[in-house]
Amino acid sequence: MGKINKTTDNRRQEKLKAFDRLLTIMDELRENCPWDRKQTNESLRHLTIEETYELSGSILENDYNEIKNELGDLMLHLVFYARIASEKNEFDIGDVLNSVCDKLIKRHPHIYGDVEAKDEKTVKENWEKIKLKEGNSVLGGVPKSLPAMIKAMRIQEKARGVGFDWQDKKQVWEKVMEELGEFLKEKNKERKFREFGDLLFSLINYSRFEDINPEESLERTNQKFIKRFSYIEDRIREKGKNISEATLSEMDKYWNESKKFN
Repeated sequence: MGKINKTTDNRRQEKLKAFDRLLTIMDELRENCPWDRKQTNESLRHLTIEETYELSGSILENDYNEIKNELGDLMLHLVFYARIASEKNEFDIGDVLNSVCDKLIKRHPHIYGDVEAKDEKTVKENWEKIKLKEGNSVLGGVPKSLPAMIKAMRIQEKARGVGFDWQDKKQVWEKVMEELGEFLKEKNKERKFREFGDLLFSLINYSRFEDINPEESLERTNQKFIKRFSYIEDRIREKGKNISEATLSEMDKYWNESKKFN
C-alpha cells in the first residue's frame, strides 16, 4: 500500500497549471489592486465564514455547479491567507501544503505504514490515538468558535474516539427521555435553561447512533419551513392581503396545502 502512480491522473499537469495560474493572479491582485492590497487576516475572516456557509448551502442543494464556484471562492481565500503570511515571512502556500501532507501521512499508518485498519471505526480510533501521542488534549482540537450544534457533534466524536461512549442506542434514547423528564419537571428558569441544553446534547448524541447529521437535518427542516411559509405568503398576497392581516385558521389552511408541494 502507499503511493499512487500519478500518471493515472491524466489531468495532473492541467490541475497543477490551474493552481499555478491562481497563485500568479493572487500575486498580481495583491500588488496592483487597492482592495486586495488592503486586506488582512482579520478583514478576510468574516468573508471566509460567509463563503463556507455558501458552500454548505450548495452541498445541501446538491448543486455541483455552485459547489464548484464556492470551492473556487474558498480556494482563493486560502491562497490569500498564505500570501499575507508570506509577506510577513511566516510561511507560504508550499509550507501549508507540505504541512497537511505530512500530517495526513503520519495519521494514516494503515496506508503509509504497517498498521492494520479494515474499517472506518478503526481508522478514526487510530487518528485520535496518534493525536494524543502528539501531546494533544482529547477535546483540544474542537474549535471554540464552532456553532454550538456542530461543537456538540465534534465533542461527542472526540470522546467516542477514545472509547468514552454509550454501548447501544437504546441507552442513549433512555438518556434523552431522562433529560426530557428533568426539563419538563424543572420550574426554575435558569435551571430549565440548563436542562434544555442537556436535552439538546442528548438528542445530538442519539443522532450519531442513527447515523444522522443533526446540523444537516435541522437545516433541511429550516429550508422546508421557509418554502411552506413562502407558500402561505403567496396565497395570502393573492387575496390582496398582507400576511399580518391573515387569521391563524387561514394560515393553517395554506400550510396544510403547502405540504403537497414541499
